[in-house]
Amino acid sequence: MKIAILSRDGTLYSCKRLKEAGESRGHQIDIIDPLSCYMNINCSASSVHYRGRQLDKYEAVIPRIGSAITFYGTAVLRQFEMLGSFPLNESVAITRAKDKLRSMQLLGRAGIDLPITGFAHSPDDTADLIALVGGAPLVVKLVEGTQGLGVVLAETRQAAESVIDAFRCLNANILVQEYIREANGSDIRCLVVGKKVVAAIERQAKPGEFRSNLHRGGTASKVTITAQEKEMAIRAAQTLGLDVAGVDILRAARGPLVMEVNASPGLEGVETTTGLDIAGMMIDYIEHRAKPGFKLKSGG
Repeated sequence: MKIAILSRDGTLYSCKRLKEAGESRGHQIDIIDPLSCYMNINCSASSVHYRGRQLDKYEAVIPRIGSAITFYGTAVLRQFEMLGSFPLNESVAITRAKDKLRSMQLLGRAGIDLPITGFAHSPDDTADLIALVGGAPLVVKLVEGTQGLGVVLAETRQAAESVIDAFRCLNANILVQEYIREANGSDIRCLVVGKKVVAAIERQAKPGEFRSNLHRGGTASKVTITAQEKEMAIRAAQTLGLDVAGVDILRAARGPLVMEVNASPGLEGVETTTGLDIAGMMIDYIEHRAKPGFKLKSGG
């Protein structure tokens, strides 16, 4: 099987592991920079070109598209979809997940428990926005943030007003979210492949930090999740239409809450912590799903 990995950096751990897992199963794996692709959009001769040549058909495509290139990266993936390639996460689903507001609206509509969240651009009454989520302490997030960037904990009402007003001056869309104190700076990352949670780790923020992201110096350990947390992670991924997802769950006093759903979860933290071959599971899923005549969930 010919499989393309769409990624700007083939030296990243996740890309190397996916390539290794695919090749060990006898597949041809090519890593393609989506920004170097250009497309012929034509009813009779649609194609994808890359570095001066037209690409042959790939049976499957694995998108590893960062937030900075979501628009063009998903456009390239959509072209592969139109040419009949099976996508491990459809372009429409990736777009849903990358939009934090849209994803939370969809999760909330599906009845999935979330932290109390407000959304604003230029609130006329900052105090009312703060009250909406239960007051300080609270978390303020830039909608376009990733890996813990653009996320601020405001511990007092005055600090919350200052942060919100500062983001407003940047002409930015912001999420204001209740702070789950009892989580103690930790969350659960559930790795969903298909209709299964194949791995779960607990991420703990470093001392003095509330963001548990491993990129921010957090640590990870194995964790056993409950049946409720497992069902919640699978439902969250399916609500957004994702085949593969990293679902981040907070353990609150009132029960588990979905904090975020990531369409391109990193594999290094999960694999090194659990010892599981997550990349191999993703390739196995492609082998099962990438069959002639498959239909996109979104219809294209």
